[in-house]
Amino acid sequence: MAGACRIALANLRFPAAAAQSVTLAEQAIAQASSAGASIVCFPECFVPGYRAPGKQLPPPDPAFLEQAWECIAKAAARANVAVILGTERIVDGKLLATALVVNQDGTIAGFQDKVQIDPSEEPIYTPGSGRRVFRAGEVTFGISICHEGWRYPETFRWAVRHGAQIVFHPHFHEAEPGGYRPATFAHPANTFHEKAILCRAAENTCYVATVNCAGEGSPTTSAVVRPDGTLLSWQPYGKEGLLMADLDLCLATGLLASRYKPV
Repeated sequence: MAGACRIALANLRFPAAAAQSVTLAEQAIAQASSAGASIVCFPECFVPGYRAPGKQLPPPDPAFLEQAWECIAKAAARANVAVILGTERIVDGKLLATALVVNQDGTIAGFQDKVQIDPSEEPIYTPGSGRRVFRAGEVTFGISICHEGWRYPETFRWAVRHGAQIVFHPHFHEAEPGGYRPATFAHPANTFHEKAILCRAAENTCYVATVNCAGEGSPTTSAVVRPDGTLLSWQPYGKEGLLMADLDLCLATGLLASRYKPV
């Protein structure tokens, strides 16, 4: 079908070690290919793992990252799948949360750094700068990472106004003591986060694909939202695996984003 696209969201467990993050990513890329996906997206900083409080991660290592990215690129080429890899990189001695985009032939398309960081991240990550869109076959997509997607609608609007039919939202959101444990996406008793994702799709007339790690009690999960703001599919909370979704790109007109006029 013209305008059709199948994507995969890698709703995987948090890696036990940096090396395991690469292995899990390679396995998910192969699985996404077998399921017919043309793009697979991973959670925020999946390689080597998001540096949340209590997580035992080695110090940032440029050599490890380069080797990891090379492995992921080779896996993408073998599978003929475009990859959006949540990772980190060091620029001018500063650590940035980022998404590496790998083309289906294994070449590197580039990075989308996290520009808007949460105040709690300031001791760890440095905000990046600039935004861009990417292409995979007939698909144009943008990336808005975690906090910036939930709280800064313009990160989605910019991508759609520059041609994106899908905006991917890699994030990391784990259970907090005493926090609400949802069983249904965007439940009224839950936090605002998943409701914001519905809004981002509807207010820009684009698809939104949000992806988290699989964790017990997580307040958010992986999901795909249609351009009218309705839910297309979602992964059961805490269940590890790939969430597959078939998109009709003809519905992603970007109409409402294109009508935006600064006040």
